[in-house]
Amino acid sequence: MGHGTSHRRRHRAGTLVPMDRAAREPADEVVALERYRGPWANDDPDANFKADVALYANLDPLVTLRGLGTATGLSVGALAHYVLARYATTGSAGLLELGPTMVERLWAPVELAEASATDEARLAAYHELRALLSWLRVPLEGDGGYS
Repeated sequence: MGHGTSHRRRHRAGTLVPMDRAAREPADEVVALERYRGPWANDDPDANFKADVALYANLDPLVTLRGLGTATGLSVGALAHYVLARYATTGSAGLLELGPTMVERLWAPVELAEASATDEARLAAYHELRALLSWLRVPLEGDGGYS
């Protein structure tokens, strides 16, 4: 290797990256896009999620990624990685924004309603969650309650 590059190696598209970073990066993976349309059982605890996955089966996300790639100069693979990583970490980002105390506070009426397993308890949980969310929205509405 040339002068000043002894601690670097060629990586992917010929760019030089520090050896410690190159050694830590996982190899690129290939993922086949599959269109899921079912089936799933009526009592499947993940039925709502599977129905949502099936809802998007007719769309081709690569159309959007190709257009965005052309507009930005980024590869479809880099954009797909970004979209998947961003989606996969959304729950963690939401937790950071709300904070663990508020997440537990929002979960408490749901847990109580599910333990009771009655329509009345679920309706009471809805009203409690609605009140909590209304309170959280105050700063987002109008003058934010700070007139």
